Amino acid sequence: MSTTATDQHGDSPPSVVLGQPSRWRMIWITSVWGACFLFVSWGLRDAPILWFASLRALVAGAALVGFGALQRRPQPRGIRAWGWITTAGLVNVTIAFAAMFAGVAGLATGVAAVLANAQPLLILLPAWWLYGEAISHRTAAGLSVGFIGLLLVALPGGGGSGAALSLLSAIAVTGGTLLARRLAGMDLVLATGWHLVIGGVVLAGLALLVDGPAHIEWTPRFLVSLAFLALVGTAATTVAWFHEANRARLDALTSWTFLAPVVGLALAVSVLGERPGGWTATGLAATLTAMWVVLRSGAGGRHGASDAAARRGSSDGAARAVHPSRY
Repeated sequence: MSTTATDQHGDSPPSVVLGQPSRWRMIWITSVWGACFLFVSWGLRDAPILWFASLRALVAGAALVGFGALQRRPQPRGIRAWGWITTAGLVNVTIAFAAMFAGVAGLATGVAAVLANAQPLLILLPAWWLYGEAISHRTAAGLSVGFIGLLLVALPGGGGSGAALSLLSAIAVTGGTLLARRLAGMDLVLATGWHLVIGGVVLAGLALLVDGPAHIEWTPRFLVSLAFLALVGTAATTVAWFHEANRARLDALTSWTFLAPVVGLALAVSVLGERPGGWTATGLAATLTAMWVVLRSGAGGRHGASDAAARRGSSDGAARAVHPSRY
């Protein structure tokens, strides 16, 4: 049954009937995020971790701000609006990107990669507390089984010193998704772009303090990796993700992130020639089954009037700004 978003603590965003996210849009988003694993590993051969992360955010943000300016979209106005954009940028970009890329630097392996995709579990209680999105026992069980499935995929690879940083990245991304509805009423493209620019500028300052001046090899490999990560893996997917965060239940939305490491593993097998073992196949089966359970549990209320109301909420939400960016 579709749910109406309400804010139990503080100001509430405009009322929107919530349902399931667009299936094809979510398949596209998670497929891109899965592909980002390859491009991050390639780009890190030519650039320091934090500088690479900051360039990804700055190029993505500049592209969205420039696109919005060309279309003469309305700029955010007021201290309150810029306060929420800045907060989202610091949480969803500066902290999330720094922790994620530093986790790679710490040689985090399977478990760390899974922890970075823990958002579906981390968001359950905050979504209920902030927006009244109570979940069923079936949904909670499905999400838990999905996470266990990812652990089965990852455990054969061991832990790694970046595991804690990967978990911090997941927490920051969860915070960014929750902040999405606090940005209601702003232009989607420009608010997304500015939060990336602000977060990227702070991240660049952090990179300067930690690594000193940037030493980047501007090879064709690095340019292709940066272009894909910034324009496709960040700018385009963040706008699409934020749009869905305004119109869909957060538990149903974030359950799709389980697909990102699945796609990443599939690409590792097909492109890098890796061969997963039996535990990996078991874990993937558990993850995909859990996703099916979660998405089916919320599908019943999307028909008829509720579905029409959800579409109206989607149209209204197109003028609002709401992952984070992922990998």
